[in-house]
Amino acid sequence: MPFRLAHATIDDVPVILSLIKALADYEQLAVQVRATEADLRAALFGPTPAAEVILAYAGDEPAGFALYFQSFSTFVGRPGLYLEDLFVKPEWRKQGLGRMLLARLAHIAVERGYGRMEWSVLNWNEMALRVYRAAGARPLSDWTVYRLSGTELRDLAARDR
Repeated sequence: MPFRLAHATIDDVPVILSLIKALADYEQLAVQVRATEADLRAALFGPTPAAEVILAYAGDEPAGFALYFQSFSTFVGRPGLYLEDLFVKPEWRKQGLGRMLLARLAHIAVERGYGRMEWSVLNWNEMALRVYRAAGARPLSDWTVYRLSGTELRDLAARDR
């Protein structure tokens, strides 16, 4: 079956949310999903979109997605593309769809003049790691990702007075 990729539109929000939930299930993080269709409509298609989505289809069936946004590299002095999530439904894996999504994102980055493309991957996700290595990506072993959210984020923000 031929695959096709398309930029998401506001009408795709229910599909995007269903794929986010499928990703969360795969990563055993379903309890952390708080996003709603209204949240996604506002964040992706509001006056100042925070991110963009490429949807992957197998025929007419949604088969996966990539959600990304513009970052910035002070060292390169140019914007970059940050891939927040890339997910392919289990029944469509090992058919090149993940690599197609990565290639489309690389094309977008080059077309926009971005200096690089980056993302994070769970250490246990060997299937994803193989796809990324095959695409030529290299891990940055000397960096550790940190996160502030929820109470910790609000507590730190309260110190800025």
